[in-house]
Amino acid sequence: MKRSGLLLCILLALWSVSVAAEVKNPDTFIKVTYSTLTTLDPAACYDSIGGQRLGNINEKLIFFDGSTTDQFTPVLATEVPTLDNGGISPDGKTYTFVIRKGVKFHNGGDLTPEDVEYSFERNMITDPDGGPMWMMLEALTGEGSTRDADGKIKAGIFEKITNSVEVDDDKVILHLPKPYPPLLGILAGSWAVILDKEWAIEQGCWDGTLENAANYNNPPTGQEPLQKVINGTGPYKLKSWDQASDEFVFERFEEYWGPKPKLQYAIIKHVSEWSTRKLMFLNGDADFVSVDDPYVQEMANEPGIKRYMVPLLSATAVQFCQKINPTGNPYIGSGQLDGEGVPPDFFADPDVRKGFMHAFDRDTFQQDVLQNISDIPSSPNIPGLAYSIDVPVYEFDLEKAKEYFMKARNGEIWEKGFKLTITYNAGNSRRDSAGLILAENVMSLNPKFKVEVLGVELRDFIVKMQDLQLPLYICGWTVDYPDPHNMMYTFMHSNGFYTKCMAYANPEVDALVDEGIVTVDPVKRAEIYEQLQHLWYSEAIGFMAYQSTEVRHYRDWVQGFVPNPMDIDVSEWLWRLWKEEPK
Repeated sequence: MKRSGLLLCILLALWSVSVAAEVKNPDTFIKVTYSTLTTLDPAACYDSIGGQRLGNINEKLIFFDGSTTDQFTPVLATEVPTLDNGGISPDGKTYTFVIRKGVKFHNGGDLTPEDVEYSFERNMITDPDGGPMWMMLEALTGEGSTRDADGKIKAGIFEKITNSVEVDDDKVILHLPKPYPPLLGILAGSWAVILDKEWAIEQGCWDGTLENAANYNNPPTGQEPLQKVINGTGPYKLKSWDQASDEFVFERFEEYWGPKPKLQYAIIKHVSEWSTRKLMFLNGDADFVSVDDPYVQEMANEPGIKRYMVPLLSATAVQFCQKINPTGNPYIGSGQLDGEGVPPDFFADPDVRKGFMHAFDRDTFQQDVLQNISDIPSSPNIPGLAYSIDVPVYEFDLEKAKEYFMKARNGEIWEKGFKLTITYNAGNSRRDSAGLILAENVMSLNPKFKVEVLGVELRDFIVKMQDLQLPLYICGWTVDYPDPHNMMYTFMHSNGFYTKCMAYANPEVDALVDEGIVTVDPVKRAEIYEQLQHLWYSEAIGFMAYQSTEVRHYRDWVQGFVPNPMDIDVSEWLWRLWKEEPK
């Protein structure tokens, strides 16, 4: 992990324009964004939107300390384990946490070490496809999944899971098969929140018995037992969630074990249209709104606003599915290479992928859309992570794009043409613009090329992406923990979240990714990640669209925001905030 001092040198630039104004809704924080919520089940939730909800209602053993990415503060543990305090064994394979006493769940239950043990084991046993549990599994069992390449449960995996977590009086002990340096960062994520064991079982979660574990493994997407219910120990509890409008209301938990938050309520509203968000913000009806790069200059001279420029460990990529699911698929037209669609293996041809890549005008996108606020990295191992280097990219060159399209499938694509839809999560103007630039340039090459661009609500977008229905999609990733393994596994390993959605697999790449996380020698690690970054280019897996630097906009009566390079626009830690007129 990189040191926090390096991050703090680049992290925050703050400027504000303030005018005297009456604070609206002084006991309520209102946040307006365009992202939608998919699930509240920590075993399945793998997006920042759900992570924000879980992170304010549930709690973990530890959390990141302020703006740092390698320093932690205790939450439900009484202290952060270290080598010095004996919480981490000298061989790096045993972590001991003393569990806090006197903590209540929102339903009135008492927190116990058994709840912690159950939560970790239950989430790993559940291990839904496309979920986050590969991180916990890899660290605690040495396996990246509970299932093999054919989807069959691995022999002995549930025994490994239950043996990896132990309760000893007021302690929870984690047993690792080998040292795993990013473990503390993983435990600070939403997939490591603590559940009330009895309550979870009542909701239909794993019953706690080893013999029945297989019955709870890999529930269908949208049918995970905690998708719509939540019960935590955090400073806020769920008051209401209107799933039609996706308005989510938090209410302060008056029996919270720690310092009570100053705000009584927080409301997250879903508004896709920028003009509506802007009007709500300027009228003071919202305390925060999502402002993408194209609109930053539009807001530059508006009074009564505080702006924080936050470089993020977060990047968006254009990705190609190499084995598209054609069943009921509206994004591939006819499903044939007949000029009115594309076949399922359309992007399995690297010449097709390279044709699209050479058609993306990076310079225009950087200047006109990103406004030179965000940058465009050359691989998923983005600047700010260890071992990041610049590697070649497929530069904007329509003649080269034409050559690749003419060569693809022995000229058949050029002769017949195709039709497909580029998708992104609705409301994200940067991704919309990236798709339009790409589509227009591709269509300019041949009148038989037909490319549409469509925004899909995030909760549907993720499901369709995991179901391999999206032929070409634009989506992003914020690091789960600040180590290059997290990005390279996600985008390149055959078990990675996006790699599965792209149906990409390469044994050479898998071996390098697996070797990278267990290699201690930094020189050897650097060599491994250098190879992987070059393979990202030579394999033409996808291409990076941008690495976010976000300009967060708050009404100037909002106090307490603490920036962190792992917290994107939708992240908001409500217990830190309060409202008062600026002085």
